Amino acid sequence: MSDREGHGGAPPTDDDLSLPKATVAKMIADLLPNDVVCAKETRDLVIECCVEFIHLISSEANEICEQESKKTIAPEHIISALKRLGFDSFTTEVEDVLKDHKQQQKDREKKVSKFEQSGLTEEELLAKQEELFAASRAKFQSTQQ
Repeated sequence: MSDREGHGGAPPTDDDLSLPKATVAKMIADLLPNDVVCAKETRDLVIECCVEFIHLISSEANEICEQESKKTIAPEHIISALKRLGFDSFTTEVEDVLKDHKQQQKDREKKVSKFEQSGLTEEELLAKQEELFAASRAKFQSTQQ
């Protein structure tokens, strides 16, 4: 069941929240040696532990956020929550992941600006795309005969 299913639109309860089983199973399998398998009960326990960990960190981050009179939990609140809860050893990796995420966001913005820098209107770009499709279609059809 996904987080959005059940209860007819009502907010999900803690029992409704979970992680995708197939994704977690793949992550576990990738981490284990090839000759070791993970039982379904073990996978489910790992999922429960992960959900509880996320709940713990987000609750602590929310408290920090409220203390700062903020309405949005920021990455810095998560890092502070990790430290408060004794997970200092996690913060370096979390900061590295945050840095990578911010870089990916910048790269996406650059792609958008390439569209803007093309100097063509949306209609001109669509016409160019149609020309390319037509040329590709003609090339494909000529190889089919």
